[in-house]
Amino acid sequence: MLLRNILLLSTLSLGLLHADELLDLLSDNNKQIIEYQKKRNTLESDKLKNSWISPVTVSYNKSYTQQYKSGKVDTGSFSIGIDQPVFKSGGIFFAIKYSEAVRNLNGISIDIAQKEMIVNALSLLYNIKKLKLQKAKLALLVKNDEIDIRQKRDSYTNGLIDSSFLDQAILKKNSDETQLLELELSIEKLKNSFALLSDKNPESLKLPKLKLIKAKRYKGKNLELIKKRFEAREKKYSSKMTWTQYLPTVSLQARYTDGDLNPLFGNPAVMREAYKTYGFTISMPISINSLKDIESSKVAYMEAQTRLFEKRKEIDNEYKLALKNLSILNRKIALAKKDERLYGRLYRTTRNLQKAGEKTKWDTQLMHNSLRIKKYDQRIFAIDRELQLLTLYAKVI
Repeated sequence: MLLRNILLLSTLSLGLLHADELLDLLSDNNKQIIEYQKKRNTLESDKLKNSWISPVTVSYNKSYTQQYKSGKVDTGSFSIGIDQPVFKSGGIFFAIKYSEAVRNLNGISIDIAQKEMIVNALSLLYNIKKLKLQKAKLALLVKNDEIDIRQKRDSYTNGLIDSSFLDQAILKKNSDETQLLELELSIEKLKNSFALLSDKNPESLKLPKLKLIKAKRYKGKNLELIKKRFEAREKKYSSKMTWTQYLPTVSLQARYTDGDLNPLFGNPAVMREAYKTYGFTISMPISINSLKDIESSKVAYMEAQTRLFEKRKEIDNEYKLALKNLSILNRKIALAKKDERLYGRLYRTTRNLQKAGEKTKWDTQLMHNSLRIKKYDQRIFAIDRELQLLTLYAKVI
């Protein structure tokens, strides 16, 4: 039964949404914010990727001395130097891999934030439409309340019922009218929230018809699952970097200097104004916390892997629950259709009885309003179904 309902839902749907197709739903400012975030992520990732390259130091020095009796002596020098690690026991390679993992992690986080804005905007549109349908349904209930009050007033006047029945009918009408006012306020609140996300007029937008996402796609292209994978990869290369920073490092040093000779430093005949110096250094830090640091980074990686495994289970359960909710909503729609057919027959019977003089026009109107209410119920449940499908769409690429 569940599979049949889901297949029916799929055949009634038009197509799956894509974020790119609905990005235009967002306001220009929100779209610009997303673009800034993507650009900043690219720049920061490129900077991190090249962070292992040491900067070149350029300096110019000018000094004056009055040590000599002959007068003031000034000297100047210009130099370019670098101290560059060329071997870090794999640290350079893992640093590059780490930067790529961070780029992907930040990128998917931006994609998730963008998808959330689009889904929030769509959810607001669906809920605005839903509240409008509920408002129209409630207006019919108020009309039925008025008919009920009229009928009970006649019965009370004729001594057929107690006044408490009439009081209850009046209270019911007042309660429904109060709910009607609350719905109007709720609609305005939703419109205000939508205006924070989009410049579009919610009244003029056509809502899309969503299609059920297949389980393979939902689990294979789930944004949260992809994020967990990138988090695990980031922890993996972070652990590698932590390990390599306690291994030997080879660095090359080079400097070019061109400066005035200082009379204090010996015979100018054996010294050059322009010269080069170069060499290398082999170093390895020895820290009392090195093993704990390495072990801590490994534990962080294992935790990320475990969270990835748990996310797979969570996604599987989410999809099963969504299918169950969709099945229940389809059954609610089917029941509402069944009720509609029932009220349709009652309406036609009541109308015929009115023509025969056995029922009043108010009885006929009451049945007609009830028939229309059941039609609104179907449309409201259909929007609930779209909102459920939207929760699935929100999670995938």
